[in-house]
Amino acid sequence: MKQPQTQNTADQNAPPSEQEDNKNNEPAAKYSVSGGFVNFLNQQNISIAVSSYQSGRLYLLGRNPKGGLMVNEQYFQKAMGLHYHKQTLYMATLANIYEMQNILRSNEVMDNQFTDCFMPRKAHLTGALDTHDVGVTKSGDIVFVNTRYNCISSVSDVHSFKPIWKPNFISGIVPEDRCHLNGMAMENGEPRYVTAVSKSDTIDGWRDRRASGGIVMDVQKNEIICKGLSMPHSPRVYDGKIWVLNSGTGELGTIEAPKKKGAMGTFKPLCFCPGFVRGLAFHGKYAFVGLSKPRYERFEGLALDDRLKESDSEAWCGVQVIDLTTGTCVQWFRIDGSIGELYDLEIIPDTTCPKSYGFLKNDVYGIITIEDHDLT
Repeated sequence: MKQPQTQNTADQNAPPSEQEDNKNNEPAAKYSVSGGFVNFLNQQNISIAVSSYQSGRLYLLGRNPKGGLMVNEQYFQKAMGLHYHKQTLYMATLANIYEMQNILRSNEVMDNQFTDCFMPRKAHLTGALDTHDVGVTKSGDIVFVNTRYNCISSVSDVHSFKPIWKPNFISGIVPEDRCHLNGMAMENGEPRYVTAVSKSDTIDGWRDRRASGGIVMDVQKNEIICKGLSMPHSPRVYDGKIWVLNSGTGELGTIEAPKKKGAMGTFKPLCFCPGFVRGLAFHGKYAFVGLSKPRYERFEGLALDDRLKESDSEAWCGVQVIDLTTGTCVQWFRIDGSIGELYDLEIIPDTTCPKSYGFLKNDVYGIITIEDHDLT
């Protein structure tokens, strides 16, 4: 299957015409990878989706037919939380949550190179809620972290959202970012754990608690299970463990259950990454961690500053692949230039060279596919 030719994809060796096509919409960026990164994607048979609210881009990292890196970019205003479920990529943006369907069948290729193509088929207009993480329940409902209203919400056919859970210390559903609820871990098709920068119940109260006010909460029990963290993000349940990124210290780690009844769980670091860590996914024995350069006017004074000085390192933007058995970085993808902040990442299994379509260009209107049918 060959579709109309497109030129909104940034190959590792993209020609000037493609680079110039994006220059008015995205800060200049330069990509680099570790020597074995592309081969690693091939061995694992995966691609990686990465979102950046700063550049307003969804990046799909795959392998081109010549065996090199392919970075497909599409513009989505304030691209945030990502979730992959049953051939569908869900993505939160400034005021919408998109359902992006893979329109290519297993035997189809687009433009002689793309093996998968994600098209936004449904858009749920939520309004500007500062939506962060997003997930899908076992019943197929979209749920998301509604940061502006300090709650977990589901999409509504009529209204902007339906609140389904709030922390017990939040006194009401009001448009005030009080605790900066941000991360959500799904377990068995339901929200299970969340992260917040603090347990403040006043507007913007979390900003005064960035260094050590962070918490992890059990949604089902509506209770705090770990505290004393620094701007935690991206809780995930994997291999029977609760994983979290302690962003203010640059650490990936797990939450260990308390040894005494009624005590708090503790954060056990696995490794340090040189950046403000945010965005976490797993595949096999590997963790994929997103790194950002801190906005120092807001994030100054965090322990991350000292950790970077101690290691004689600069914060960088990109993705690190961590071996869970050793806690070491085995592969990496890096973005240099004026793009410094990512939000989320997701693994897309069984893909080689994916791309997506946005709404910035009119060529999206020319992509027509037909569902299987029988008119005989």
